[in-house]
Amino acid sequence: MTESHTLPRIVAARRTPMATRGRALAALTVEQLAVPAVRAVHDDATHMLGLPPVVADVVLGNCMGPGGNPARVAALGAGLGFAVPGLTVDRQCGSGLAAIIEASTAISAGDGRPRIAGGVESASTAPTRSVDGVAYTRAPFAPSGWHDPDMTRAAEDLAEHDGISRERQDAYAARSTHRAASAVAAGRFTDELVPLVGAAEHDEAPSSGIERLLPRFTPLFSDGSLTAGNTCRVSDGAAAVLVVPGGPGGPAHGSATPGLAVRAHAVVGCDPALPGIGAAPAILDALERADVDLAQVAAFEIVEAFAAQTLAVLDRLGVAEDDERLCADGGALALGHPWGASGAVAVVRLFSRLVRGGAPAGTIGVAAASVGGGLGVAAVFEVVR
Repeated sequence: MTESHTLPRIVAARRTPMATRGRALAALTVEQLAVPAVRAVHDDATHMLGLPPVVADVVLGNCMGPGGNPARVAALGAGLGFAVPGLTVDRQCGSGLAAIIEASTAISAGDGRPRIAGGVESASTAPTRSVDGVAYTRAPFAPSGWHDPDMTRAAEDLAEHDGISRERQDAYAARSTHRAASAVAAGRFTDELVPLVGAAEHDEAPSSGIERLLPRFTPLFSDGSLTAGNTCRVSDGAAAVLVVPGGPGGPAHGSATPGLAVRAHAVVGCDPALPGIGAAPAILDALERADVDLAQVAAFEIVEAFAAQTLAVLDRLGVAEDDERLCADGGALALGHPWGASGAVAVVRLFSRLVRGGAPAGTIGVAAASVGGGLGVAAVFEVVR
């Protein structure tokens, strides 16, 4: 097994506030969201190292943006210079985590230069697309002949398949919201946020009186259990991290700085008819690669696209839905789900919980997402100091 001090590590992590589509960040494009996050990570690294890091690449996840390689646009907009290229990754709502994995893999392969990685989504400004003049809301997740539900339909099908009740879903959504509200009150998001002056300086506040509101929502499908209350809000936002090589390079590239070593990662496929379960086999695969047992994990950040989907993943892992390790400061059900950014937001949250939070060296964290079309993305991280 590779020693943790030689592995790629994340030494800076920031995100913008998140806001529901059409609200506080509605006027900001993908570029206007991504640039502040990339610049903040670069500035943090400059402050830590005493000189600007020589960045090899900017890798960003994005799902529904304007095209044109938003990662390259962000690199230029953040002032990194025209010599820094960019790579935009699309694994749908696992894109931000996949981008971080991509950056880590390049470093593990021998390129010793730092990289900035993360994700961005402006659902509010996503262009309307059409085929032969007919508008459509998404590209297909699977080819003709395969079952290809959209994510909401797929989550409803999964709830029915697994027998997950509305009461259980509502209870999970309420718990996520309460945890986020406690985190806001305690200031646990403050150090990771990049305020967008003139647009939003904080996340949209988690709903107050959530238990009173949840029973009032009508099902999204006739006789179904999913509602707007136990389903995430489609959101705008961006997140970025700085990935540097471990080993003997010293402070010149940040390897002497506390952070999260990337122990292992996995991308898996599952039945496209039930894509919500993808995070479960991805987590198990990544843990096996890291030679880590599930019980050793101190912190999980799983993208909570739907309460039903998250509960299905937890049931397959054997993790209790009220486990304090799981999204301890709330997740996407409380804060929102900016598709291409959410996997990177999960890593930023792990960084705050474990590195900023003072967890000892050797502490293990996991970030994961289930993905439309039947994919799962997961990574295992270890605190290094």
